[in-house]
Amino acid sequence: MGVIDKLVVCGVGLIGGSFALALRRAGMVRRVVGIGRSKESLARAVELGVIDEASADWASALDGADFVLLAPPVGQMDAVMAAMAPHLAPGTVVTDAGSTKRDVIEATYRHLGGHLAYTVPGHPIAGAEKSGVDAAFASLYEGRRVVVTPLPENEPAAILRVREAWEACGAVIHEMPPQEHDRVFAAVSHLPHLLAFGLVHDLAGRANAEQLFSFAAGGFRDFTRIAASHPEMWRDICIANRQALLAELDQYLAELAYMRALLLSGDAARLEQLFSEARHARNEWGEQFANSANPASRSE
Repeated sequence: MGVIDKLVVCGVGLIGGSFALALRRAGMVRRVVGIGRSKESLARAVELGVIDEASADWASALDGADFVLLAPPVGQMDAVMAAMAPHLAPGTVVTDAGSTKRDVIEATYRHLGGHLAYTVPGHPIAGAEKSGVDAAFASLYEGRRVVVTPLPENEPAAILRVREAWEACGAVIHEMPPQEHDRVFAAVSHLPHLLAFGLVHDLAGRANAEQLFSFAAGGFRDFTRIAASHPEMWRDICIANRQALLAELDQYLAELAYMRALLLSGDAARLEQLFSEARHARNEWGEQFANSANPASRSE
């Protein structure tokens, strides 16, 4: 991979900031420019050495840029693409870090129709409960999966450029159709976050919430850890992928109804069988996961 002369990161938080730091560490970028909503956050990114400078507008940010990472909440992607479109130069490679792909790709076709050859959608499967540029670190993507969902119009060279950039960060690349991506992550990422937020919200609203939380321990901590994630980001993800998420939620509600029926009937044997099957599946996945190139992601 050739060195990126000028990288533009839109949304210099955990994801965008870590991408910049990882490429710096790998010696694969010469200059990093940040752009985003918060002047304070961008100033902090400069102070921390995550970016070299902050830009107030897309015209100056994209002047001479050869690679762009879009890492704002997915709900902002449409407005971001509309703003940047008039200033994109031919050949500038654009990718994103959105956790949903259907909506991001729709925005791409709406606003970047003349730049489809060089706009390659993606999604790094990495994160943490803490957000913002202060949470960014260079090793975030080491051994983590990054899903690339190329468009039919993409130039092979642009796809390769995006793959190589993530590989320089230490990531393992997978390609997947966008519809399949959204269905998969509705099940294994978006639904678990929805459930964790929902449980904590339910308990926090009860009259004896203080007592409940005072007795919560390891199991509650592990199950609800991801409820500490960024609310705006997860609001946007859930709304953007709501059709796939609703299907997964309905499936889970059916499972809950089945377990409720077992409890009502006092069917200990079938309840134990369900627990045993779930335990076996979880342990089997855990062993495969521990041996894979993708260490446990704290929040997607």
